[in-house]
Amino acid sequence: MTVIEIPGSKSVTARALFLAAAADGTTTLLRPLLSDDTEGFAEGLKSLGYEVRQEPGVWHVEGRPAGPALDDADVYCRDGATTARFLPTLAAAGHGTFRFDASPQMRRRPLGPLTTALRRLGVDLHHHGAEGHHPLTVTAQGIKGGTLTLDAGQSSQYLTALLMLGPLTAEGLAITVTDLVSEPYVEITLAMMRAFGAHITQDGRTYTVAPTGYRATTYAIEPDASTSSYFFAAAALDPGRTVTVPGLGTGALQGDLRFVDVLRRMGAEVEITETATTVRGTGTLRGLTVNMRDISDTMPTLAALAPFADGPVRIEDVANTRVKECDRLDACADNLRRLGIAVTTGPDWIEIRPATPSGTGVEIATHGDHRIVMSFAVTGLRAPGITFDDPGCVRKTFPDFHRVFEAFTRTP
Repeated sequence: MTVIEIPGSKSVTARALFLAAAADGTTTLLRPLLSDDTEGFAEGLKSLGYEVRQEPGVWHVEGRPAGPALDDADVYCRDGATTARFLPTLAAAGHGTFRFDASPQMRRRPLGPLTTALRRLGVDLHHHGAEGHHPLTVTAQGIKGGTLTLDAGQSSQYLTALLMLGPLTAEGLAITVTDLVSEPYVEITLAMMRAFGAHITQDGRTYTVAPTGYRATTYAIEPDASTSSYFFAAAALDPGRTVTVPGLGTGALQGDLRFVDVLRRMGAEVEITETATTVRGTGTLRGLTVNMRDISDTMPTLAALAPFADGPVRIEDVANTRVKECDRLDACADNLRRLGIAVTTGPDWIEIRPATPSGTGVEIATHGDHRIVMSFAVTGLRAPGITFDDPGCVRKTFPDFHRVFEAFTRTP
């Protein structure tokens, strides 16, 4: 059995940084993820005037319930969707003029439902290029609060940003959601907000957030479940190989741990205890049809594993993967076809037929997307010779991925 120490969750780290910055007092974050995305978030906070002290394995954030310390700032959000969506929302609760921009990749990703909602709350917000995209300027004067109707069918991050804003408003916030994707990520948000002292009630698709503010705390970041999926998939592919990820157990916040349920359906052995999750390959990988709406970040992992199943693998209800770092649905299909795999796609689904991929001389087109690289590293275990046009883009969430994955797969 191999035990893999997976870096901290990107999603949890980003939320923790927002909540810590908004809290009254000094928050200590234990085992935060150190990657380009989270470094970008921390740098964004510093650009707004927040004090963030980073030590190995421990970050300290001086909270400012009144908002950014500066009243005029420029923030570069890099490639990070959480940075690009959460920080303008945080700044809107303060007072001042704050300009935000992002990488060309992030500029292409949508913000419209979030920025429309902020405007409805009275925020003076201006897009400088395409409407609903970066760059943008927020001229903040605090937020009274009120009621909103939100379509979060493209990204749950729109809802998460507004929920986290709620305790910072003067009168609270009620949000009714008409559509929602990746709902488990919202459950992460609610649990973390409560850990920082927020009060939220839910009635169907309406979330009501009281204007409580936040209290500083010490918060431990759990390992990244999405990142763990590559190691779980590699174990499922290799008969007799077992991998255990400590820190992801029955109480884990992240819905992407449900990926192991998909592997169980395919034939792998899965054990989840209070403190860890273990996957063992059995030599059986069955084809299946699976709805991955709620765990869509692991769609590329399953797509990359699918050729080795004994029947077709059909993944449904993943339209939102088309507006991630790249169009992940088409990127997976294109790369599988390069490997000689028969693939069909629709607006929100992909079906992959079993075959032995031919890796020699095939370069995977990553589109600068860390999840494409890490997913097709799993395919590469049975398709030696594949290369990646941008292997280094894993720095977004797991800079040391290639070394750790190679060491894992070389371990008997």
